[in-house]
Amino acid sequence: VLSEKDFDIAYFDLKMTPIDGMQLLKECKQKSPNTTVVIITAHGSIESAVEAIKNGAEDFIQKPFDVTEFQIFTDRVFNHHQLKKEIRSLRTQLDEIKVGSQFITRSPAMLKQLDFAREVADSNLSVLIEGESGTGKEMLAQFIHDNSGRSSQPFIRVSCAALPETLLESELFGHIKGSFTGAQKDRAGRFEVADGGTILLDEIGELPHSVQVKLLRFLQSREFERVGENITRKVDVRVIAATNRKLKDAIKDGTMREDLYYRLNAVRIELSPLRQRPEDLLILIQHFIKKFSKEKQVEVSNEALKLLTTYRWPGNVRELENVIERCIVFAKDGIIKPEYFPEE
Repeated sequence: VLSEKDFDIAYFDLKMTPIDGMQLLKECKQKSPNTTVVIITAHGSIESAVEAIKNGAEDFIQKPFDVTEFQIFTDRVFNHHQLKKEIRSLRTQLDEIKVGSQFITRSPAMLKQLDFAREVADSNLSVLIEGESGTGKEMLAQFIHDNSGRSSQPFIRVSCAALPETLLESELFGHIKGSFTGAQKDRAGRFEVADGGTILLDEIGELPHSVQVKLLRFLQSREFERVGENITRKVDVRVIAATNRKLKDAIKDGTMREDLYYRLNAVRIELSPLRQRPEDLLILIQHFIKKFSKEKQVEVSNEALKLLTTYRWPGNVRELENVIERCIVFAKDGIIKPEYFPEE
C-alpha cells in the first residue's frame, strides 16, 4: 500500500507479527520517505520507541490512550508534518531559482539579461557576451544554444587565447594533409564540426589579426577554406563571442578590427559581476555547499559569513565556487570557519 499511495501520517505498533514496527518503519522510510511515522508502544518498551525515533520515527504515543488524547496528539503531529512539507516545498522553489539548467540568480538585472538572451536565442544573430572572468559567459552561451532551435545540434567552444596563431586558424577552419609541419592528415575545423549548431569563440579579444580577417569573411558569407586548400566550404553555424575585455578599447588600441566588432555585436549582453548582485551571494553559497557537501550537513559560522558577504569577489562566481569547495574539504566538523579561507 505504501508503494501505491501517499500517506501523511502512519501509526505503527511496536509489537506486531510477522514483522514488528521497527521493520515496518524501515520499509516505510524506503517506500514513502515523506510519510510521518508515529510508534505506538506499551510502557515496558519505551526504550525501543526512543530507538525508533533515532531511526526516523517522528514521535511515539504510549498505550493505553483515549480518543481525545489521540486527537490532540494527532493534531500536533499533523501540524509538524505540514511544516516539514512546507520546508520541502521551499527547497523545491530554491532549486527552481536555477534558470534553465545552469543559472542560479534572484538578481533583477541578471534575470533581465537572461530574459533578453532567451528572446534572441531563436534568431541567427551573432551575440557578443562581455563580462569579467568568472561571471558565467560560457554558461550564458550554452543557455542561448539550449533555448534555440539548434539545441539538438553541436555546441562547440574554442578558446582564442589558448592556441598560437598558426594552430588557431587550423583549429577554426581545418587543414589538409601537408599544409604545415605536423599536418599528417586532413582535419575538419571547429566550424565544420559545429555545422547546424553553435560555436562559442571565447576571449575573442585575443584573436590575431590574420584570423580576424578570415572570421569576418565567414560572418559575412558563412564560407571558408581549410588551411592549404582552395575549395570553398559553406556551413550553417551561429556564432557567439565572449570577452572579458572592452572590445571598444581593443578597437582604439588597434588589436580589434572595427568591422569585425560590428559583425559580432549584432546583439550584446554584458554580465554583471558578483559584487553588483548582492542578492545572489547567500543563495549561491548555499547552492555550492549543497553541491560539494553531498549528504553532509554543513553550516557557515557568523565570522565566516561576514567575510564571505563583505569580500568583493574579483573572480566572481567561479572564485566563490572554488572557495566553498575548499572549505568543505577542511570543514570536518561541519562548520565553515574563517581559517579555511585562502589568504586573500
